[in-house]
Amino acid sequence: MALADWQWSLRRAAALRTIWSRRSRYRRLVSWKLVPIIYREFNSPLKHIPGPANESWFRGNGRAIDQEDHAVPQERWVKEANSKTITYKAFLGVGRLWTMDLRAVNHVLTHSNVYQKPVQQRGALIQIIGNGVLATEGETHRKQRRIMNPAFGPAQIRELTGIFVDKSNELRDVWAREIDAADGQSARLDVLSWLSRMTLDVIGLAGFNYKFDSLNPRDGEPNELSKAFSTIFSPSGVTMLQILRFIFPVLRHFPDARMREANNAQAVMRRIGLELIAEKKAAIRRETAEGKAEKDGVARSDVRGRDLLTLLLKANMATDIPDSQRLTDDEVVDQVPTFLVAGHETTSTSTTWALFALALAPAIQDKLRAELLAVPTDTPSMDELAALPYLDMVVRETLRVHAPVPTIFREAQEDDVIPLAEPFVDRAGVARTSVRVTKGTPVVVPVLAINRSTELWGADAFAFRPERWASVPEGVSGVPGVWAHIMSFIGGPRACIGYRFSLIEMKALLFALIRAFEFELAVPAESIQKKSAIVQRPIIQGEPEKGSQMPMIIRRVKRV
Repeated sequence: MALADWQWSLRRAAALRTIWSRRSRYRRLVSWKLVPIIYREFNSPLKHIPGPANESWFRGNGRAIDQEDHAVPQERWVKEANSKTITYKAFLGVGRLWTMDLRAVNHVLTHSNVYQKPVQQRGALIQIIGNGVLATEGETHRKQRRIMNPAFGPAQIRELTGIFVDKSNELRDVWAREIDAADGQSARLDVLSWLSRMTLDVIGLAGFNYKFDSLNPRDGEPNELSKAFSTIFSPSGVTMLQILRFIFPVLRHFPDARMREANNAQAVMRRIGLELIAEKKAAIRRETAEGKAEKDGVARSDVRGRDLLTLLLKANMATDIPDSQRLTDDEVVDQVPTFLVAGHETTSTSTTWALFALALAPAIQDKLRAELLAVPTDTPSMDELAALPYLDMVVRETLRVHAPVPTIFREAQEDDVIPLAEPFVDRAGVARTSVRVTKGTPVVVPVLAINRSTELWGADAFAFRPERWASVPEGVSGVPGVWAHIMSFIGGPRACIGYRFSLIEMKALLFALIRAFEFELAVPAESIQKKSAIVQRPIIQGEPEKGSQMPMIIRRVKRV
């Protein structure tokens, strides 16, 4: 054999050894992940709970879940099993516990040390928003929440209402110009896109006194922070690489172009966040030096100011809390993207679904408009907004039927027993009054399914009917939600800290827009579908490439 042939053979053998070695490592990595899953599933007490047959060893029952609207397959499986507590299979055949039993749901929500966000979900959240209050667990979460609570009280939201109202009126004026630029009578708009811009402007000002200027960009271009936010939260599709990163976190150390863009955007957000914190801390110290705060420094009782970040910093710098309870600058800056996500996406999406529901129900839209037009001002206070009964009913009904976050996922951190209000019969025919779960068991809190339970709300539970709030069924009093006997803001120690913020902002938006415009869908209602990511956003059937949208025809209200 020639020397060249020997060299080629040696190189080929070396390459084969490398491939075999890498395959061995991959096999060990996959085994390290899969063996515990298989063992846990084989011994899981969930296998005795009724539920649908497993459709695929790889996707479980995922095909049915992906092909239908959110919670519809699970609601059907609950009926078929004649049990509020069922189990079904997720990715790789992992069993999930799904329960609409209110006692069980209350147990899961109130035992937040035992039932926490799955570690992969927390890792993904931390990559996007850092270690903010949405992502942390245990004592870290409690410490952050204690410091942040004063910023979200009723008095503080009252101070922010002016921002909500002013920006709502600014959006109203922008839409009026869109009508003028069309034919002067009506205009076709993607209301979701415009509402997203408005709520981004609001959280910028209310959150940390920062001007995104999304509704009216300076020089026609979004600013640096606005670009960074758009990059991180762009609605890009889920790729196989992202799924693998979710399962195997080690792959996050090998970024692709999309991940590098997101990392650069996060660096911008972090830099600007630290600059804002430094500026606000300096301003607070000047207040103290000038005698505007208490003599011995800032106290928690002195938590005044307009934006949430200033309030958070004042509470964190208070002299009457121990050092062990203070947040570091890193922990404070992690709340900035948390404010952006929690205060932006949920409100814009909820208001979009409110306009959708009102467009499908002209009589309800007219009734709401009559109430709003009776108010003799374009700039209502928080108390004036709260005093409008039908507006309150519309907001409640929207959040019941169109919950922005339709499902909450938790994972048991230790073995536990979940009590039930209503027993179920297991696969062996034995009546069970509780569910035993082992460490690592995934548990689903079905927010939307409980919100529209026909057992709780009656036969028309799926219908949008604001009048139902004039006489609430007695049974809904057992729903363990923090607000209005619905699960949209969940309950327990991890209930939404900013629900008052979201409610008043949503009311301010509807007040300004319904008084000014009539709304009609620009596409057939049946073509609008819900796509769940972090929140339930609308997409148009046949137009997935255009992303989330809600096209509507708006017309000026003709006042008599």
